[in-house]
Amino acid sequence: MKDIHGSILVFAKAPISGKVKTRLLSSMQPERVLSLYKNLILHTLKIAIGANVGSVELWCAPSTDHPFFQQCEEIFQISLFCQPPGDLGKRMFYAINDAFKRGRSFVCLIGTDCPSLTPEDLREAKESLTRGYQAVLSPAEDGGYVLIGLNQSHPALFEGISWGGPTVLQETRERLRGLGWRWRELSCKWDIDRPEDMERLKREGGYDFLSEDKPISFIP
Repeated sequence: MKDIHGSILVFAKAPISGKVKTRLLSSMQPERVLSLYKNLILHTLKIAIGANVGSVELWCAPSTDHPFFQQCEEIFQISLFCQPPGDLGKRMFYAINDAFKRGRSFVCLIGTDCPSLTPEDLREAKESLTRGYQAVLSPAEDGGYVLIGLNQSHPALFEGISWGGPTVLQETRERLRGLGWRWRELSCKWDIDRPEDMERLKREGGYDFLSEDKPISFIP
């Protein structure tokens, strides 16, 4: 049986006050937003590692130099990579292509905005990618997606997409149809971008790692 080795690529920006999750700044203090963002990164890495579907890579912007990234590398024993310049599509395609060049059988690329993403979602993505689907998407309620999984790459999936807009998912579906690829969609998720998303997070509960008075933990 062919050895199947995949990677989960986690995209993250350097946690700098006033530079991350800027749409939350209208309702939260900058340092609170920064703490939230760090905890989202930590939570995402724990989920990725807990899925146990492949190696976990943290793709950092603008570089891997931030002390927080260095701490993540040491504590979680993961590899750090630097996102290249360019729009989101260019950076995603580069990271995915790089993983395939290094011999990965499949990749799942995720951000750090979706606390409801679970290890089971990542396992389901791997299962689909190793059983005949060329792509897997986990749609987001805002019209984008929170996960894209591939067992091959093609620039058409990432060039000319209206990143950040409400049509990202639909445009990606159209590109997949054009390529003639089979793809599977996982359950729809919501992410944290706006003040109302924080209210929803509080209503749904189960995310005590985001509480304002709880210190950040680096325990995997």
